[in-house]
Amino acid sequence: MDGKIIILSAPSGCGKSTIIGRLMERGDLNLAFSISATSRAPRGTEKHGVDYYYLTAEEFRRRIDAGDFVEYEEVYPGRFYGTLRSEIDRITSGGSNVVLDIDVKGALNVKRIYGDRALTLYIVPPSIDELRRRLEGRATDAPDVIEERVGKAAYELTFAPQYDCSVVNDRLDDAVEEAHRIIKDFIERD
Repeated sequence: MDGKIIILSAPSGCGKSTIIGRLMERGDLNLAFSISATSRAPRGTEKHGVDYYYLTAEEFRRRIDAGDFVEYEEVYPGRFYGTLRSEIDRITSGGSNVVLDIDVKGALNVKRIYGDRALTLYIVPPSIDELRRRLEGRATDAPDVIEERVGKAAYELTFAPQYDCSVVNDRLDDAVEEAHRIIKDFIERD
């Protein structure tokens, strides 16, 4: 039986990557992480087919025109990121459930394409103020960058009602348990 598609989205600082990591560590959901494609060059020890599928900007555009992507975005002029349909097919045809960590617009597009085979799960902060505190606590961004991220988060949160489910990440362990329960129920449905 083919695997299913699990799509997680969240504003920066909501713990999405940590939650995905914990779910994958548990090992009981048969999850495989989707490798994204990009037109940027590899950094450091990154490898094609492991960290990303590295394409030239021209090749990326050709593959967009051919309908090879289920979602993509041009983040900067000539700098693309996206999810190849072949990557989803590779994982799900082997019976594993694919996990996509993508933005709200891409998530909703993938859901439109795959319908009931896909679950959209949105990780939300307890509040915008708490999100701001978390981003400040990281001490990795300047105040203007934090305000930009908080503004983007407020916008992205307007998409949450279009998702199948939302999980509030107030306490990380509770959020992981709730996400696990939702995904397990989805996978076990026929």
